[in-house]
Parts: sequence; C-alpha cells; structure tokens
Amino acid sequence: MKVCFWGKIANALLGNTYGGGELQIALIAKSLASKGHEVVVVDLDIAEEFQTDDGIKVVPVEGYNEGIKGFRTITHRLPALYSTFIKVNADVYYCRIREYRHMIVYLAAKKVNAKFILGLASDLDILSIRKRWKHFYSSNVRDFWGFFNAVMGELVYPFLIRKADLVLVQHTGQQELLKRKKINSLVFHNVIDLKGKSDNEKNKSDELVYVGSLDKRKGFADFYNLVTQTPDYRYKVIGRTRDKTGVILYDRLKSYPNVKLLGKLSHDETIREIARSKALISTSPMEGFPNIFIEAWSCGVPVLSLFVDPGGVISREKLGVVAGGDIRKLIYAAGNVTDNAEFRSRANDYVHRTHEINESKITEINTIFTSVLG
Repeated sequence: MKVCFWGKIANALLGNTYGGGELQIALIAKSLASKGHEVVVVDLDIAEEFQTDDGIKVVPVEGYNEGIKGFRTITHRLPALYSTFIKVNADVYYCRIREYRHMIVYLAAKKVNAKFILGLASDLDILSIRKRWKHFYSSNVRDFWGFFNAVMGELVYPFLIRKADLVLVQHTGQQELLKRKKINSLVFHNVIDLKGKSDNEKNKSDELVYVGSLDKRKGFADFYNLVTQTPDYRYKVIGRTRDKTGVILYDRLKSYPNVKLLGKLSHDETIREIARSKALISTSPMEGFPNIFIEAWSCGVPVLSLFVDPGGVISREKLGVVAGGDIRKLIYAAGNVTDNAEFRSRANDYVHRTHEINESKITEINTIFTSVLG
C-alpha cells in the first residue's frame, strides 16, 4: 500500500515538532512505514527530495513559489500541488488540519482511483460558522489572504467531510456531532511516543504551567484574568504571542513577580517543565484533543481546564478538573492540587492504554488504512 500525507511535516519527521497536528501526522506516517508500506510526504517548505531514516520519502512541490505574488495561488501553486499529488499516485491520501487545499488532494485521489481519509483536528471543524468566527476567524482573519482562506475553507470543508471515504475523529464527542449530521466516522485517539521517557516524579514544584499559543483564540485573556486574581499562585508560561491580544497581555505579565515567561521552548524542554509543575492550566475555549493534555498525563500531571473536556475524558477518567467556564472553580482547583502516587498511576495507565504509540496502536493504524481499501 502506498500512502500520501502532506503539509509542513518534514521537521516533525526529523524530530523537530512544528505543531500538534503535524506531530500526529508524522507519528502515523512512521507507523505505516514500520509496517512496510510505501509512505510519501509532500512538504511545501523543502526544496529537494530526501528520505528519512524511517524510509519515508519527502518530496517538494516543484514550481510552488514561482509566479507573481497575488496571482500565483491560482496560476502556479494549486496546479503544482495537483500535479505533485497525481505524480505520487498513492493508494490512500490522508489530510488533517482545516485547510481548503485538501480539495486538491481529494481531486487528485479521485483522479488516480485512490481513497481519501480526512482526520479532524478540532471540534471547530464540525461546529457552526458562528462558533468558528468567535473562536477562530475573529483572531486569525487579518488580511485578504486570511479572508480568502476562511471563505474557501467554509466552501470546501463540509463537502470533504461528506465525500471522504473515511472520517477519523479524536474523541466520541466529535463522533456524536457528526452522527447528528448523518455522517459516519471512526474514533482514533491522538498518539504519543513514550520511548526514552524518563522518571518525571522528582523535582516537582508548586508552579502551574500554561503551554500554547499566547493569543485570543487559545483563551490567553482568560489566563491573564486568572493570574490577576491569584497573586499567591506561581505560574510559568511557555509559548509565543500570536496576535495583538497576546502581545499586550504578555507585556503586562512581565511585571508580575509570580509569573515566569519562558517563551518558546523545544518539545523536550517543554515536557521537562510540565513534569516539574503542579498542574497544567488550559483556558482555551475550543480544542480537539490537545496533545499537551496527553503529555501532562504521561508526566503524572493533572489538567485544570476552564472549558475543554475532550469526549468527557477528564471527568470520566478523573484526570483533573473541568471548570465549565467558571473561573472561580478553576481558581479553587488550582489551589487544591495535591501530588500523589495514585493519580500518577491512574494518569499513566490511561495514557498507556489509550494513546501510547506501541505495537498495538501501530497495528490499529495499519488496520484503519488497509481496511479503507476494501
């Protein structure tokens, strides 16, 4: 079986995490390659073809940056993408992360009589446009191309969800939302590689850690409000500013003696900081299944979430606290976290059982991709 992925995946394949979605694609690609399948990744950021140590071929899009700016999306980029996907001639094409250019992948798949798998990366992918505007577009549409991408995404994504040969969702909540639209889907949980993971039970501090983009979309304003109401709590912030809201609040936090601003860290450095923390704080109003939650649980660290509980897992598995939008409840939870062996054991058991990229999970991935061929 030949499988094609695409996006800015090369860095994630080489161990340099670009983002949560890219990391998930890289882990799936490596799993399939380990089963002997031919795996090709089309990456927009590379200039020359190469092969990874896992046997994955990474290919560029020839001519992608040619043409006149402002016109080349239509004249060069989309045609070059289509030609590249046709040339790959895969049996299965996989797309993830909301992106209107997935339509080019879908059309190429149909042209070569291949199957098309669409993986959801966020609950926003299947919620109303009103919620997407409130939680995504309002802070991400800043220019003509942002507007263009938003409009094209709204036109393309509903079509792709209905036409995909298989839709993969991250948790049962997403599956239920699609059922209401009479769309079948399969739950495939985000995966995490625990190889080489060290003992993280030592050197715990009383700090609460925030990890992620520092912007309106991720609820950074709510985090700032949390800090202002809890001068006796200690925090550390990992991430970079992504919009005006983030810049303004980040500058204000510099004057708070109970807040460490660590900036953008490597993946390994981030995990070490999480492992030393009392709890992970999430104030994001909308997510899919955040990788950072899984990372925290693998370190025996609870998640204190203002809004998000993917598929009800935090409540069901007792992996932290969900405040239901009530910041007072979040404040209380943050002040009453205790480090104990029972929680660490339960959290680690859940991660090993549900998310670890072990032989059982690799077999599951293999079954999903081979079965779609019929």
